[in-house]
Amino acid sequence: MHSTRNIHSYLGTARRGAPLSSAVSLTLLLLSVSFAAASLSPAVAQPAAPAQQATAVSPDAIKQRAEELEATREQQRKAAELQQKLKADIAAIGQDRSKLNQQLIDIATQVRTVETRIGETEARLRPLDSREQAVRASLDSRRAEIVEVLAALQRAGRRTPPALFVRPEDALESLRTAMLLGSVVPELRGRAEKLATDLGELVSLRQRIASERDVLARDRDRLKDDSVRLAALVEERQRKQSAIEKDMEAEGARAINLSRQVDGLQGLITKMEQDLKSAAKAAATASLQGAPAAPGGKPNLGALKDPTRLSPAIAFASAKGLFAFPVNGRKIRDFGGSDGAGGAEKGISLATRAGAQVTTPCDGWVVYAGPFRSYGQLLILNAGGGYHVLIAGMERISVNIGQFVLTGEPVATMGSTSQVASILATTASQPVLYVEFRKDGTPIDSGPWWAANEGEKVRG
Repeated sequence: MHSTRNIHSYLGTARRGAPLSSAVSLTLLLLSVSFAAASLSPAVAQPAAPAQQATAVSPDAIKQRAEELEATREQQRKAAELQQKLKADIAAIGQDRSKLNQQLIDIATQVRTVETRIGETEARLRPLDSREQAVRASLDSRRAEIVEVLAALQRAGRRTPPALFVRPEDALESLRTAMLLGSVVPELRGRAEKLATDLGELVSLRQRIASERDVLARDRDRLKDDSVRLAALVEERQRKQSAIEKDMEAEGARAINLSRQVDGLQGLITKMEQDLKSAAKAAATASLQGAPAAPGGKPNLGALKDPTRLSPAIAFASAKGLFAFPVNGRKIRDFGGSDGAGGAEKGISLATRAGAQVTTPCDGWVVYAGPFRSYGQLLILNAGGGYHVLIAGMERISVNIGQFVLTGEPVATMGSTSQVASILATTASQPVLYVEFRKDGTPIDSGPWWAANEGEKVRG
């Protein structure tokens, strides 16, 4: 504040005859104030408080604590309301399987949409944050120069004009100061304009960053609420499934034991579909019902709107160009590329965000769900017509062997780090989902099945 008053004093004197134009004076004032405000850091050290005040609590601190307490209470109230609404929604669904399936698909779609928006916002924030740091660094590097010139201007502004001084030395000093300013100000003009541009950009950047962070916070809150709702619906789905399949837990344990007796994925598929009752039943059903007719060679997309279906709506072979990736992410390895161990990739790898929702790209029967060797948690779907879809690298799978799942239905969630072997992941610190398609036991290129854009993806 003291420096600001000095600058105002200087400007008042400058209007009465100081050797600096009012336009440049105003520019320098704005620059100095903006520069000081922009460069403030919350970590600036404060003078030590007297010992007797060390334990005192300021009114502002009390107010802040009260606001934090009120915010916590509001969060608890909203959580309780959400739980009540979830209970009411699940009670309303009752035994209606179609309603439960449709809600699962709809909420999973919402979750993945919000995940996409969060990723896009974070991508926009990264260059903004980097640019803000660069502008700040540039301004900080010129701090000493600006402070020195402003100090000279303030000293000149506080002095009486030379003609009124009694001592010649004072007049000479003032004259020298004026001469100094006469040589410095023209040089400073260009720098002041550059500073004004940088400061304007900094203010604009900070406004954009604040706006983007507000959007990010709202989306994260919505994702949290949608995830809670989705988890409740998944739990209800599995509870109903357990009521149908009484020996589901025993089947799961037997599947894990059988998986230890095989060395590769094809051996696992064969073992499951031959020796495990639930998987064998799913495989038999897939053989009979897994390849619906496609009139005119075109898939009947309308069949995907039936949430009560118990067999694939579209034949896998005729669904090329229609599937969405099982998770929001960036492809980091493609079919046929190097697997990092001297061989070729048999599937694709998608780098994704921690905790991302995994959904099914197609209809199918679960023939395996659990850990398997270097793949981490592995899910295998029999899609009918001799096709299998393998999805690996999740932290948690939420479906059981023998279960029929619909396109877009939530089946798993990613962890916070990679769950697959190092040859399948780019970095151990990044969640990676591995997806592989097989036809009659042979890995095939999944590329032709993935939709080129959002509008072409099939939805449940």
